[in-house]
Amino acid sequence: MSDLRIRAATPDDVHTVLAFWKAAAEGTSISDDRDGVERLVTRDPEALILAEQNGELVGTVIAGFDGWRCHLYRLAVHPERRRRGIGSALLAAAEERFTALGGRRADAMVLVRNETAHHAWGAAGYGPQEQWRRWVKPLPS
Repeated sequence: MSDLRIRAATPDDVHTVLAFWKAAAEGTSISDDRDGVERLVTRDPEALILAEQNGELVGTVIAGFDGWRCHLYRLAVHPERRRRGIGSALLAAAEERFTALGGRRADAMVLVRNETAHHAWGAAGYGPQEQWRRWVKPLPS
């Protein structure tokens, strides 16, 4: 996949990323808006990793590190480009980032209903941790 380019997002990519997620990502989050993504890119410029082919966005992953744990979000590959190594390349870039930052374990947020994602994450060496349940509370704007 020699024409695949992996790079960190910039503020100029925010609109393109949001449009891409509508087509390629499952579900939405309260922070999947311009303000949320701009805040991410400003706070941690290396966290949002993009995959491009021929200048077109074909994949994303957010590789967040809080100094203690490594978290993966928004692994998404364009539906017409799946099963071609793009997701694997994005995860490799994320894991390299984590290792360079001193991370020791990565976890991923994966929708329960997204069976396709379960297979992809399993193939990448990740597995569910059934004893944990995510608890959330939206914060006031």
